[in-house]
Amino acid sequence: MRKWGLVVSLFYAAAVTLLLIPIALALIGNWKTIGELHSRIFETYSHWATWICVAVFVSGQILLLALTVDLTQRRLKPRTHIFISAIVSSFFLAILSCLALLSFALALRGDRIDDWAISLLRWVPLAAWVVWGIVFYRYTRGRPDAVTRAVTWLLRGSVLELLIAIPSHVIVRRRDECCAPIGTGIGISAGLAIMFLSFGPSVIFLYQKRIERLKPQKH
Repeated sequence: MRKWGLVVSLFYAAAVTLLLIPIALALIGNWKTIGELHSRIFETYSHWATWICVAVFVSGQILLLALTVDLTQRRLKPRTHIFISAIVSSFFLAILSCLALLSFALALRGDRIDDWAISLLRWVPLAAWVVWGIVFYRYTRGRPDAVTRAVTWLLRGSVLELLIAIPSHVIVRRRDECCAPIGTGIGISAGLAIMFLSFGPSVIFLYQKRIERLKPQKH
């Protein structure tokens, strides 16, 4: 199981690096030719901020997969799993919530979004992280399936976020906005990244259930 967790983590890292970053640049950039898009993609890979974002998402994937693998071996206490799961899942749920809110605001106001709204969004992620953490912890406390619920919440949250970000991106693109597509494009890319992130533990759970079915039953 640990080997499969490593394989899934490496696959996710490759997907984020080689697939989602070019998608994000294609969505937010005002490129005119394929060659110009290629040059911007390679330029983005040279920035340290790009690799910090990749590391954040890959670290979340590794944490969820590590918890999933440990659950199969029953070594850690459930409280530890719930606490770490609450931190990781609430962090990504906060990202989804804030990007959904930003995409909706950009669809309404576009580049005319007020300065006070932008300054408010600086504090919303931290508040959303705390609120989601409290809600998730209280909802999963005392239950052995904290990781399963975290994956379910992230998958549903990413779908809902994409249902807001994608139409918002179409709206701002049709208005020929300058900066608004950057926010909505990041929203789409982050939603896809978190959706793919939730698939990793799901794969491990499927293997776990398959292995348990193949084990000889004790009479």
